[in-house]
Amino acid sequence: QVQLVESGGGWVQTGGSLRLSCAASRSMFSIYAMGWYRQAPGKQRELVARISSGSTTNYADSVKGRFTISRDNAKNTVYLQMNSLKPEETAVYYCKAEISYPDRVRDYWGQGTQVTVSS
Repeated sequence: QVQLVESGGGWVQTGGSLRLSCAASRSMFSIYAMGWYRQAPGKQRELVARISSGSTTNYADSVKGRFTISRDNAKNTVYLQMNSLKPEETAVYYCKAEISYPDRVRDYWGQGTQVTVSS
């Protein structure tokens, strides 16, 4: 198992920046991949960015060039740098860890952090 604690959310104006952090309770080397997802009111949760244990990254098309996911293995933390934010990106942002077990990969979620982009 792993506990995930997100931080860094808040209020920002259109075009502003925020950096989200997700601290894991276990070594990053034991985690298959970590990702950031978001869920706006009335919408499904969607992938924003994901980084594997080998540091391979992938992004939603809508955030490419503006968001950057990174990891600090020494701090067991994953970051999401968000630039040029748009009002439609207002959502609760969740961190997810994927841990590989002999039988299957299991997902663990953080509690979420609110990001509000004001126009």
